[in-house]
Amino acid sequence: MKKKAARKRSPTKDPRGGLTAAGRRSFAKKDGAHLKPGVKKPVSEMTPQEMRRKGSWAVRFYGREKLSPLKTKDGRPTRFALTAAAWGEPVPKTEAAARNIAAKGQRLLERYEKAKKKRSKA
Repeated sequence: MKKKAARKRSPTKDPRGGLTAAGRRSFAKKDGAHLKPGVKKPVSEMTPQEMRRKGSWAVRFYGREKLSPLKTKDGRPTRFALTAAAWGEPVPKTEAAARNIAAKGQRLLERYEKAKKKRSKA
């Protein structure tokens, strides 16, 4: 009797943070979600929509009143902390660093609002 070859599956979680393309496809198939990869562009090159996405992510993740742990017991960054790398931000090692990412996100959202008002007047 022949054994079937095991089908190699693509990993869904990127070890450096965030999801892989296979992970985003998996969510789309399972939940109908339309996830996009994180915005890694410099602020000067972002479109208003990208500013809104990155700002919303930063405030949602690192602007919470009570943050999830940023390090495991052995000192390695948690998946929560590694998410920053998937969005082009440095991995926060302290709560203050995480709050700085949230503040940057708030500035991006403010910049998006200004761009939106400017566009609606034109």
